[in-house]
Amino acid sequence: MATLRFDLIKRYLKPHRQTLILGAVSLVIVNVLSVAIPFEVRRVVDALKEGFTFNDVLKQSGWIVILASLMAVVRLWSRQLVFGIGRKVEVDLRQKLFNHMLIQDPSWVQKIGSGEVITRATSDIENIRRLLGFAILSLTNTFLAYAFTIPAMIAINPWLTAASVSLYPLMLGIVRLFGGRMVNQRKRQQEALSRLSELIQEDLSGISAIKIYGQEKAESKAFSSLNKNYKKAAINLAKTASTLFPLLQGISSISLLLILALGSGLIQNGYLTIGGLIALILYVERLVFPTALLGFTLNTFQLGQVSLDRVEELLSNTPSIKDNNQSKSFKGSVKGKLEAKGLSISYENSNTKTLKNINFIINPGELVAIVGPVGCGKTTLARALGRMVSVPKDQLFLDNVDITDLKLEQLRKNIALVPQEGYLFTNTLENNIRYGDPFSSIEKVKKSALEAQLNEDIKGFPDGLKTLVGERGITLSGGQRQRTALGRALLINSPIIVLDDALASVDNKTASGILSSIRKQTKRTIVMISHQLSAAAACDRILVLNEGKLVQEGTHEKLIRIEGIYKRLWERQKATEQLETEEKTAN
Repeated sequence: MATLRFDLIKRYLKPHRQTLILGAVSLVIVNVLSVAIPFEVRRVVDALKEGFTFNDVLKQSGWIVILASLMAVVRLWSRQLVFGIGRKVEVDLRQKLFNHMLIQDPSWVQKIGSGEVITRATSDIENIRRLLGFAILSLTNTFLAYAFTIPAMIAINPWLTAASVSLYPLMLGIVRLFGGRMVNQRKRQQEALSRLSELIQEDLSGISAIKIYGQEKAESKAFSSLNKNYKKAAINLAKTASTLFPLLQGISSISLLLILALGSGLIQNGYLTIGGLIALILYVERLVFPTALLGFTLNTFQLGQVSLDRVEELLSNTPSIKDNNQSKSFKGSVKGKLEAKGLSISYENSNTKTLKNINFIINPGELVAIVGPVGCGKTTLARALGRMVSVPKDQLFLDNVDITDLKLEQLRKNIALVPQEGYLFTNTLENNIRYGDPFSSIEKVKKSALEAQLNEDIKGFPDGLKTLVGERGITLSGGQRQRTALGRALLINSPIIVLDDALASVDNKTASGILSSIRKQTKRTIVMISHQLSAAAACDRILVLNEGKLVQEGTHEKLIRIEGIYKRLWERQKATEQLETEEKTAN
């Protein structure tokens, strides 16, 4: 069983203490009335032997109806109060968890797994809601029911009371046994449904690949297998439930028969009145439901405890990339100077440095290309500029200010990072471009699209800027997605733009046009990380990385005259382009 976390439960319930007290008081009132009604019934039945008139019976019946109506109203109010607490905690906790996820390091979700995070943000929080709503209400109600009902039954007849509740431990044991099984079966059913959902989501996202490789039948077979697993899990749950409830009803009936058998003998011997027997039957019936529910409540409580720990594990994670107490903002405008002093970066749980003692200065308004073989550290450098990875102190500077001393919001507002795979949301093209500034004018959106060389494409779309972009931009080509992401970065007008292979899916002519357009509009600092050396050749300066080190630096003309990495990469690219041209000519 999960470790009891009453400290956490108390912390979650503390903001709702007043509502919880009101709910508890209302439950006390409900249970007092629940005990009072059978007592009144007993009094009326016993009074019939003393010559109660019909009018007396009507009056007493009216009083019982009033008590029952009052109990129903208070019961409804108590359920709304206590269940409302669970709902409020659910909403607050889900918002807190979502906000916490937004401040985590980008690698955090990749490490935990998006599916696991979503499960904890949905299913586990749902379990916590049941714990703080249903479980607390049920446990409190069961305790009060026994606390008020058993003394009332003993006052009528102690021996018959003991006999009538003697089967309840058996009922509780059966509920615990079946309840635990039902929790596991419900969990397996939920997992089977999750696997079905994941397959549907994957197949919808990869529908093009399915059709290209003709795998419709294979995917249908895979879905059929998962669907059968779900059916099996659902049927097993239904079988357990359909066995349990008739069994509980049977035990309840046996308990009732036991009261009738023993009670009739006590009535004959004068130890019990008819009214007393009826009251005991009503009291026993009153205890059946909370007793049967207790097993489910304990399972719900246990499941909620596990979910509490799982959610708290996420909330306890502290991001390594965050503002500190000394973080500050720029007082004036940012010029756009970047400087690295012995920059060395290694990823978490890795002893190998991805970047090793790099030194460079990029002046305001410069267009600098960063090139090198695959795995040389180009993307790590791009991510370091936006502090998407942990950057050591006093190694990377923006306008002579250590970027680790700048507020993250301020830093990322001034350094627009455009990754190779720019994420697009399921929204219009217009709203995807203005994502960084949701309230920007349509004129700014059009200007940014023009700078990103997206204008001609927009004209060809059926709804222009209002065209709905599919999930992850699936309705657009690779080049269109990259230019849309670039337009989004251009719109926020950052003094520094970092293009992390963000023009890989466009041709050299378009890439050159984009760079030229950006430089004409404003004198921004542009850092272009690329494997397209033809585009890099047009830059003011080129930094060459190899195995995490800065090995060469200079203009294209200078670097191709020197034996080194850049010259070899250039010659290899030219040879590849020539070979492709010859193949096209031959065909």
